Amino acid sequence: MQDALSAPLPPALLLLGPTASGKTACALALAKALPVEIISVDSALVYRDMDIGTAKPSVEEQSACPHHLIDIVSPEDSYSAARFRADAIELMAQIHARGKLPLLAGGTMLYFKALRDGLSDLPAADPALRRALDEEAALHGWPALHAELARLDPDAAARLEPGDAQRIQRALEIVRLTGRPLAESYAKREDAALPCRLLPIALAPSDRSALHARIAQRFDAMLHAGFIDEVRQLRRHYRLDPAMPSMRCVGYRQAWAYLDGDIGYDELRFKGIVATRQLAKRQLTWQRQFRDSWPGFVEFDCLRPDLADAVLQAALRLLHA
Repeated sequence: MQDALSAPLPPALLLLGPTASGKTACALALAKALPVEIISVDSALVYRDMDIGTAKPSVEEQSACPHHLIDIVSPEDSYSAARFRADAIELMAQIHARGKLPLLAGGTMLYFKALRDGLSDLPAADPALRRALDEEAALHGWPALHAELARLDPDAAARLEPGDAQRIQRALEIVRLTGRPLAESYAKREDAALPCRLLPIALAPSDRSALHARIAQRFDAMLHAGFIDEVRQLRRHYRLDPAMPSMRCVGYRQAWAYLDGDIGYDELRFKGIVATRQLAKRQLTWQRQFRDSWPGFVEFDCLRPDLADAVLQAALRLLHA
């Protein structure tokens, strides 16, 4: 009989993929066949009252099985990979204690990486420094701050686009706080052990143009569903500014610019779709890295007509391996 200390960890299914790849439908199909509770792995779904622009599962979809890490923070607040990892570990243990199976589904690849690999010993956010960086960006533009990062940490700057405000800000924040390049700050620290073994299933398109068409259709559906009014209401009910993580989410920053009169409706639509396509590209880059480094990684074409059934069969194989 196997010793309890050497027994394998209980399983947790992971379902990851780019935006508009069909993760929600697959997760709900798994929930019909397996006793799962869903843990959202999405940095936008954590925010309350941000429903349309995040493609948040509907009330009916969330009632199909328990969902976690949705609507847990105000749009005025931030939510980190460190907090996600701690929350997810606690939830996985609780779900298994209830005799259920954790299903971690979403597209925030940094969260999946933090869960699998642990976290780095990086300084906490410095609100005063972030405000100073935002003021510098308002005066000179994010490309100018990207140029400064290139002088201080060429390797970090080479991995970022000149307009990637959130990541440029964080990189400069770390470099200014530590006085050293990011690579030297990524020393491992002790992290809480995972309570489960992770079984990853991923979705990816065989035809990128088909995913782009889905993205455009979904963004148009969001606009027709009242996305601009949603952002207008958020601005009324919360003390927000465009530098906050919630308002940097894809679509929200473009809607903010539209409501400020900086861009027109057609440009809002165009920029929102382009930004979502860029997000999907980044997600797929992360996913390729996972595929190359994660034993047992399973990936399916998200365009196949029998996708939900294929994912279910793969999940059953992984659970019984």
